[in-house]
Amino acid sequence: MADFDPVTKAVVPAAGLGTRFLPATKATPKEMLPIVDKPAIQYVVEEAAFAGLLDVLMVTGKNKRSIEDHFDRAFELEEALEAKGDEQRLSQVREPASLATLHYVRQGEPKGLGHAVLCAKHHVGDHPFACLLGDDLIDHRDQLLKRMIEVRATFGGSVIALMEVPREQVSLYGVATIEATSEDDVVRVTDLVEKPPVDEAPSNWAIIGRYVIDPAVFEVLENTPPGRGGEIQLTDALRTLAGRGSEEGGPVHGVLFRGRRYDTGDKLDYLRTVVKFAADREDLAPDFVPWLREFLDEIG
Repeated sequence: MADFDPVTKAVVPAAGLGTRFLPATKATPKEMLPIVDKPAIQYVVEEAAFAGLLDVLMVTGKNKRSIEDHFDRAFELEEALEAKGDEQRLSQVREPASLATLHYVRQGEPKGLGHAVLCAKHHVGDHPFACLLGDDLIDHRDQLLKRMIEVRATFGGSVIALMEVPREQVSLYGVATIEATSEDDVVRVTDLVEKPPVDEAPSNWAIIGRYVIDPAVFEVLENTPPGRGGEIQLTDALRTLAGRGSEEGGPVHGVLFRGRRYDTGDKLDYLRTVVKFAADREDLAPDFVPWLREFLDEIG
């Protein structure tokens, strides 16, 4: 195995306005919308910590203070729960603050995902890092991020998560041109395009919200002009790295993910995610699933 720098840090972009969930997100960050009883952003930080990444930088924006509060201690609440002897809820309240060491930086302007990642430059420095998007929740049983870190350790460069999507949905994603490698679940990425028209997409292997990125991306992002939507696109920067050798921060590989992904990026998928998580909970499923069956029967 080649001697590539280990991945120890994670970056979580969380500066989006959440306009698809208005009016709920007028004063509440979309990342704090609950999946049953836990905000979506906590699942993301848990995933990073489970993969051994205990240094997490959150890229936030205006009106995101509640994210910082969530991952901080709440002493008055803890004292009230302790006085009641409510050990279960006390543990749940304390857990977010103990997951990892959280750092925060603000993205002053909404210039896109690439710009949000660039905001992490001074914290990350000259080290590879993971980038996790809060719109995509990956089931902890599938260990996607751990696998991506392993691939980076083998091949170097950057690694993206790819998932096969229906052809008619490719225009919603960054899409990869890929070549097979000696490993069944790993491909070499030779080209990338952000949200292509269906008839121009090179494949139906779409980038989902998990990346392991070489620090050379920062120099590329600084010189990447606005792309699709007038924003600085991370996909465009990774396309540049895909054409480079290892001495210049390349190449780019993809992990073909066929596991459980929960998309919370729009209202319908968010509702599906809440139902799936509730049906998988030992404390809720015995009552929730029979009620759900009855409800579906009632509405035909």
